[in-house]
Amino acid sequence: MPARTSTSKLADDELLITRIFDAPVSLVFRMWEQREHMIRWWGPKGFTCTSMDVDFHPGGRWRACIESEAYGKSWMGGQFREIEKDRRIVFTFAWEDGRDQPGVETLVTVTFTEKDAKTIQSFHQTPFLHVEGRDSHVVGWNQVFDKEQTYAESLAQGEQP
Repeated sequence: MPARTSTSKLADDELLITRIFDAPVSLVFRMWEQREHMIRWWGPKGFTCTSMDVDFHPGGRWRACIESEAYGKSWMGGQFREIEKDRRIVFTFAWEDGRDQPGVETLVTVTFTEKDAKTIQSFHQTPFLHVEGRDSHVVGWNQVFDKEQTYAESLAQGEQP
């Protein structure tokens, strides 16, 4: 299913992306919970996740590096604030080099709902310092979720990673 990106009724400093995966919620949640899954889809088109450290519990930290030939290495990280198994993950996100948002850490809330054996994943991120930064993240996250969707659906069909 194509990405559904909604910015209506949102402030200029936030984004919301909703996806529907043909996979059970327990699988999609596990792909966020476990490093060995997350490293396979984290990063936009043309990027490979070359490092992923995940201490998946409230208060735990995460750190990742995505790399591309065109842009080199980009490090990011944050801290998990809330985790409700198969329902919700809240974490902070910041680029280590401070690009786009010098000194600003965003808050990400990912919710998971199962309906008709499919997962509805909603991704909310805020605040952004300017609309251009938000829109850049909309493009990047949609590409990340394209990869996540392909990976989730291949796992749901019994394919090996």
